[in-house]
Amino acid sequence: MSTPPPPGLYIVATPIGNLGDLSPRAAEVLRGAALVLAEDKRVSARLLQHAGAAVPMRTYNDHSDAADREAVVARLGTEAIALVSDAGTPLISDPGYKLVREARAAGHEVFTIPGPCAAVAALTLAGLPTDRFLFVGFLPPKEKARADAIAEIAAIRASLIFYESGPRLGASLAALAAQLGPRDAAVARELTKLHEECVTGTLAELAARYASLSPKGEIVVVVGPPAAAAAPGPEEMDAALRQALESGESPSRAAATVALQLGIKRKLVYDRALELAK
Repeated sequence: MSTPPPPGLYIVATPIGNLGDLSPRAAEVLRGAALVLAEDKRVSARLLQHAGAAVPMRTYNDHSDAADREAVVARLGTEAIALVSDAGTPLISDPGYKLVREARAAGHEVFTIPGPCAAVAALTLAGLPTDRFLFVGFLPPKEKARADAIAEIAAIRASLIFYESGPRLGASLAALAAQLGPRDAAVARELTKLHEECVTGTLAELAARYASLSPKGEIVVVVGPPAAAAAPGPEEMDAALRQALESGESPSRAAATVALQLGIKRKLVYDRALELAK
């Protein structure tokens, strides 16, 4: 019989496909918990069986309300309660942040048991820049809302990570290709499972590939950052400086404004501002 861990809320990452990815520490916490909060008890039952955890479960998902959270928080002072998702790291495109916030507000301990995450796993497979990335989650299903969401993130200089379903994949890729242009991208599917695949190409190529396909399984789309903008020429810098100086700004202030606007070193802009001011 496992020794119960100290009281508190345990955020336990679970496998995204291969049960062998469950960490020994995660299995130990699940076996020792007084309760497991699961999105779908039918899905988590297989996981608990694999971990050898004969622990009661309660459903906690997008439909859980304040009363459900209060009932859980009331037990955290004396019991260890584990929060799991159907697959991957809880709270990443899953419910849970309100529970974590309320547990902390009530003075209870919150522990993270790290492990698999489909977004990060796909990023490592995609062969795209990893120094900066933005997890977007699911794009809206309706065309107008989806277009607005893509426009909002189009200029961000980072790799973009989306979750998507098979039936919506083609439409989402087509919308991304139309608004983001010829960026490199990847479609990762069935990660850690027998039929894992990661297909790479431009957004247009991937949109064409999946236009009439509806692949099965969990899908992650990774899109590379926009191409670096061309450095502004001297004419563009002079025009911006003249506009700033004519508006009444001092050479120093005009230089600071234009340097920030065009991404140029302030010293270079300041020297030119002094020349134009004469």
